[in-house]
Amino acid sequence: MKDRAMNEIVIAHIPVVIVGGGQAGLSVAYNLEKKNIRYVVFERHEKFHSWRVNRWDSFCLVTPNWQCRLPDFHYDKQFGGTDPHGFMLRDEIIDYLDAFAATFAPNIVEHVAVNRVSPRAQGGYLVETSAGIWTCDQVVVATGGYDDPIEPGYAKKLDPSIMQLHSVSYRNPEQLPSGATLIVGTGQSGVQIMEDFVRAGRKVHLAVGPAPRSPRKYRGRDATDWLNDAGHYDITIAEHPDPIKALTQTNHYMSGRDGGKEIDLRRWHVESGVSLYGSLANMDGRRVEFLPDLKKNLDDADASYVRICEQIDAYIERMGIDVPPAPPFEKLWEPECEITEIDAAELGITSVIWAIGFRPDYSWLQADVFDERGKPVFDRGITSEPGLYFIGLGWLNTWGSGRFLGIEEDSSYLAEAIAQSLSNGSAVAAE
Repeated sequence: MKDRAMNEIVIAHIPVVIVGGGQAGLSVAYNLEKKNIRYVVFERHEKFHSWRVNRWDSFCLVTPNWQCRLPDFHYDKQFGGTDPHGFMLRDEIIDYLDAFAATFAPNIVEHVAVNRVSPRAQGGYLVETSAGIWTCDQVVVATGGYDDPIEPGYAKKLDPSIMQLHSVSYRNPEQLPSGATLIVGTGQSGVQIMEDFVRAGRKVHLAVGPAPRSPRKYRGRDATDWLNDAGHYDITIAEHPDPIKALTQTNHYMSGRDGGKEIDLRRWHVESGVSLYGSLANMDGRRVEFLPDLKKNLDDADASYVRICEQIDAYIERMGIDVPPAPPFEKLWEPECEITEIDAAELGITSVIWAIGFRPDYSWLQADVFDERGKPVFDRGITSEPGLYFIGLGWLNTWGSGRFLGIEEDSSYLAEAIAQSLSNGSAVAAE
């Protein structure tokens, strides 16, 4: 069979192609299996690759285990987990994911990259892979948002004797040369890697960005338990009072290590000697420059912390729950001045770890579904392009989208949309 658009041999036609074999893609696959809809999952590495390969040795969940709710495979019920308020380590997460996949044996083709997806003139899509060309009626994009590690252009100007590593390649402090390290970024990855180095007895310099922080335990319970009971995780992006902030804000930082803890960078400075600076601004040789925004970033993170506490306080009061009050919030330390430039060699800095995130890569997807910033536009994952869907992204519908908490609902919703589209006659027969 040949496709007129490409004049290439087409291997096969199938109703649904899922691009990406992580938890999002396989959750959709599970729901399609329940509906007896034929599909194939293309995964360029192996299933759950990011969890197996792109996580450091001490990685653990930041959200408690009870939030792990893959379709019909919840942590405590089907998986049989015994610590719902704990935080699974990397290898335990992989065991959980593998156990889920074993419940239905997904039709996944591993080590096959999808190089191009484009609409066909006669309807449906042409899917060009490293193992040949397919046609399909519908495509689910489940590649997530962690394709290209972000490093600023000025990183190339840093003295080459200083080792640079992105968080995606970080495993443990022993990877890096002896001496101090500069960690750039204070999202969840940056602060957890910071703790790794402090525990190893290494000197840490930390470039503090604008990420917000969250309480961990508050008034006798994990903050996420309170927020769940208060309905916070049920709020949809359509209902959110500030959807732009929700979509653009960095995740709150805290930790699941040692049973869960909050991260107060002021405390890490006072008690563990972590040197704090503002946002990184430039590098040139041994010189490293920072913005004078350390105080603002610390204050903004604390303001986020306090707002969450106030939300929980309001819920407790509204429901008349009898729990002890929390002590008043206090700042343990204030920067006396803003350090805006350092000499890395003079401070013994021998390495830099970039923990400032990733950019998605949709260059392979030839469809008019992106805004001016290159972000996909959809309503609960359904785009304006017939038969094209996204899954596994933050705030696809709720806060839990893109996390274990929301994937069951999101994947079920998309599978139903796919089934309805196919039953309405949108399927295109192979030629």
